Amino acid sequence: MSEKRPTKVAVGEVAPNRRRGGDLRVLLSPRTAGTTSGFMGRLTLEPGEFVSEHYHPYSEEFLYLVRGELVVRMDGEPVPMEPGSALLVPIGVRHRVENAGAGPAEAIFQLGPLAPRPELGHVDTEPLPGAAGHGQIDVGGRA
Repeated sequence: MSEKRPTKVAVGEVAPNRRRGGDLRVLLSPRTAGTTSGFMGRLTLEPGEFVSEHYHPYSEEFLYLVRGELVVRMDGEPVPMEPGSALLVPIGVRHRVENAGAGPAEAIFQLGPLAPRPELGHVDTEPLPGAAGHGQIDVGGRA
């Protein structure tokens, strides 16, 4: 029987995912830490940047705002967030995360459970960045 050991991952050890805008770093995931029930990471958005609308068919998303101002549009309804606040995005709820402030916003996210396959974890409901110039970040699926 193998011994389970803690896995520590520093934000500086993970390359930023800028493919869809902003700075997304998945810190603990099946790939980085061998997680089996979900994943977590850090999202940084500059003023005016956003995570385009999407939903997670298998996972709840937990979002905690460390600094800055965010507006999370859940099924189109705005939910303002301030530092120190947390938000639950239920399974299947469309959501869009926008930096509503004058400075950078930094949030911690966690999703669980994992989708059965990575490509099933995130469903886009807005055009991808290349198609419409959006600043989308994929915060779903396995990273």
